[in-house]
Order: sequence, then structure tokens, then C-alpha cells
Amino acid sequence: MPHYLSLLAIGERIRRKEISPVEVTEGQLKRIESLDSRLSAFQLVLADRARLQANQAEAEIRSGVYRGPLHGVPIGLKDLLYIKGITTKGGLKVLSGFVPQYHATVTAKLESAGAVILG
Repeated sequence: MPHYLSLLAIGERIRRKEISPVEVTEGQLKRIESLDSRLSAFQLVLADRARLQANQAEAEIRSGVYRGPLHGVPIGLKDLLYIKGITTKGGLKVLSGFVPQYHATVTAKLESAGAVILG
């Protein structure tokens, strides 16, 4: 089960084409769907966006473009990290409805590295 592996181990399996970014992402989304009603780990799941990113990563890797160890690896972000155009509350009522107009630096770097943002 990939969800028990480290990010680097998943990334290495993706690089070697043993697993695909799409299948890992779908597996993680199914796991979130089955467990999050009890865990409340995600404020917002970005399933459609994650699927698009996973498909893009898979196409890039298949064509020989490899961005590094996080390319195609699904990851969840804390609700404090801005994602341009996505409501970000940071757990604060005062930020309810706040939509940042830019990515947080860590978000931009993760996306540049080809990581798949789950939520």
C-alpha cells in the first residue's frame, strides 16, 4: 500500500514507473473519502485539481521529463498554505471566505517540483 510509504519511496517508485502518479493519487483520494469523515484531516479536498496534476505528471514522466523526487507524488497541505484561487481559512473564522491571489512559497515550490496537491 503506497500510503504507508515515505514521499521519497513513492517518488522513487514513480520514477522507475513501477506505479503511476494517477494510480497513487486515486488511491489517496479513495482513502481520504473513506476515512476523512472520522478523521477530519482535510478542510478541503481538491480531487479534480489533483487528478489533473497527476495526469500531467504522468504524461511528463512518460515523455522523459522528470522534475525530481516529488514529481507525481500526492501531498496534503496545511490550510495555512495559500493556493491561488482556493479558499484558505487557516482555522480562523475571520478568514472565512478568504481567497488568496497568489501561492505560498512552499506551494509554488511543491508545484514546480511536480507534486500533486490533494487538499
